[in-house]
Amino acid sequence: MIYLVDDDASVREAMTLLMATYGKEVAAFSDAAHLLSHIERAKPGVLILDLRMPAASGLQLLKKLEELRIRWPALMITGHGDIEACRRAFKAGVMDFLAKPVDEHVLMEALATCETALDELLVRQENGRLIQQLTSREVEVLELVSKGFGSKDIAVALDVSVRTVDSHRANIATKLGTPAVAEQTRIWLAAHP
Repeated sequence: MIYLVDDDASVREAMTLLMATYGKEVAAFSDAAHLLSHIERAKPGVLILDLRMPAASGLQLLKKLEELRIRWPALMITGHGDIEACRRAFKAGVMDFLAKPVDEHVLMEALATCETALDELLVRQENGRLIQQLTSREVEVLELVSKGFGSKDIAVALDVSVRTVDSHRANIATKLGTPAVAEQTRIWLAAHP
């Protein structure tokens, strides 16, 4: 899903049509307030924000989204960009800064980068959700498992019995949905980049 916020109706229409030709689903908004009123029920996506808008700029919108803990990949577009605006946008976490009129190929390349970043973000969030199901002791055990420790070494490190470690490992396997150490390690590492 792509969320386009631009106060210029012709830009919204042109970019929505362009992205639709590439099979992209776009929700277009005329200002930050309209996006914010929709955001709680929105599925994760890529943001394309106009830098300069009357009520709230694209940078102000990004700041508000950050306060809401929404950290989706974002592109900034502008017809009046300068080096300082570009610097502030990148400092705010924008993945790319594009000048209007936006070149079709540059836009699609930037979107592809953002979509990859979104996929990685969603995987991290899902793995983080799985990790949050674990008790603090299970997290300690999983961290040591991910470092290559066996049950005996973990028992010594945590000053518990091997049987206790094995019990924690069984709980971890159930909660993470996999008994495979390699997959558990992947989940742990993906949740802690």
